Amino acid sequence: MDHENYSKLVLVIRNDLKMGKGKVAAQCGHASVGAYRLAVKRPNVLKAWEACGQTKITLKCDSEEQMMELHQTAKAIGLISHVVRDAGQTQVAPGSKTVCAIGPGPADQIDQITGHLKLY
Repeated sequence: MDHENYSKLVLVIRNDLKMGKGKVAAQCGHASVGAYRLAVKRPNVLKAWEACGQTKITLKCDSEEQMMELHQTAKAIGLISHVVRDAGQTQVAPGSKTVCAIGPGPADQIDQITGHLKLY
C-alpha cells in the first residue's frame, strides 16, 4: 500500500494527567468512537481508513494547551478531530480534556501536525 493514500487515526494522550493504564484505554476508546461518529459523515474518509485496517496510533503530549493546539490545527486544515472531556468520576477532575483523536484521515496530513510527538 502506498503511503500517499494511507489513512490512520491518531490518539493524542495528555501525559501530564498521569492517568492509569485502564483509564487511558477507556479514554482512547471514547476518542475513537467520537472520531468514528464524525467520520460517518464523510463516507470516503471512513472507507479509506477501513481499507487500511483502521490503523490507530497512540501519542503523548505534555499539556491541555498543546493538545488543544493540535486539535485546532487539525480542524483548520479540514481533518476530523475530537476531544474527550471526562466526566470526572474516577481519576481526573470533571471536564478534564484527556485525549484528542485526529483522523481518521490521510496519514501525510496527520503527520504534519503530530509527527513530532512521541509514542505513548
